[in-house]
Amino acid sequence: MTRTALSALLVLGTWATAGFVPASAAGAPSSPAPQASAGLLSAMQHDLGLTRGRARARLAAERTASAIQGEARHAAGSAYGGSWFDASAGKLTVALTGDARTASVRATGAAVTQVTHSARQLDAVKKRMDAAAAPAGVSSWHVDPRANRVIVDVVASKKNDNDVRNFVARARQAGPVSVEVTPDAAKTLSAGTVGGDPYYTGNVRCSIGFSVNGGFVTAGHCGQAGAAVSGWDGSAVGSFQGSSFPGNDYAWVSVGNGWWTVPVVLGWGTVSDQLVRGSDVAPVGASICRSGSTSHWHCGNVLATNETVNYSQGSVSELTKTSVCAEPGDSGGSFISGDQAQGVTSGGWGNCTSGGETWFQPVNEILNRFGLTLTTA
Repeated sequence: MTRTALSALLVLGTWATAGFVPASAAGAPSSPAPQASAGLLSAMQHDLGLTRGRARARLAAERTASAIQGEARHAAGSAYGGSWFDASAGKLTVALTGDARTASVRATGAAVTQVTHSARQLDAVKKRMDAAAAPAGVSSWHVDPRANRVIVDVVASKKNDNDVRNFVARARQAGPVSVEVTPDAAKTLSAGTVGGDPYYTGNVRCSIGFSVNGGFVTAGHCGQAGAAVSGWDGSAVGSFQGSSFPGNDYAWVSVGNGWWTVPVVLGWGTVSDQLVRGSDVAPVGASICRSGSTSHWHCGNVLATNETVNYSQGSVSELTKTSVCAEPGDSGGSFISGDQAQGVTSGGWGNCTSGGETWFQPVNEILNRFGLTLTTA
């Protein structure tokens, strides 16, 4: 399961110049408008085929889209059919089921498109599907606002299976449903949510912390609730269901689209991949290791617990300080002691060449906050 992160490393620079900063990939949004790092722009040029100027423009457009989406949804009211960032137009697009709210939504700065079904109707269709028993040949289903339908992902080798056909037929009786074919599950083992692996929120790269029921936990500064997440291979994973930063620095991401949860933390070839068997808290002075998508596997000691860190974006409390190094892109990644999950990487100072210190948000706090259960071996 060991592999190299697909994106270029995103360089943030020193963390200790003007207050601590989160360990996320450079280019993570903050206020006021941030300066995009050279690393982020280079990654966008390489992975998205953009010029540097267009990369900067897209970042600015995405920031605006994120800022107005809540207001736009409120303006849409019951006519809301979903929303998304349209990269070609450089704007947030809001789907509406009628013309009455068009002017109000456009006043927020969003573009408008007309659809037949509201988000509430589509969510109701999906809810009915959630209550049904799905055969193994159906890998997932989700609401697609662009298609204005519920999409059912069916495993290629099972698409003609009678149980799959019956499930799809019943789903279509509930409302607008389309079927898409995905690779066989046996060919997508790497789609498991493995601690330390990279994921992407827009153009920001962070790291998976630990698998939980229905998803994984990570750092809050990596994304806000509702933000879409893609995996190391670029495929859709799910979205942020809850996020808090500053004050706290934790979040959890739901998974679907053929992904599943795995009680494993990557050793990146330095050590064997580690099974997660619980979340007993390691005391101060105990050894602890971290897995992340930039600097991979590094170890050190627990230096302090319940520490408040004053980041430039605001203070974060109840963090645990360690002597383990970290670098941009490691944010959200796994801190583990033996086979016991400890927490998700928040931020720190230094790097893995000259050394430094890194803080993590304790995993048990995250589980309790969101009512989650750790996936264990």
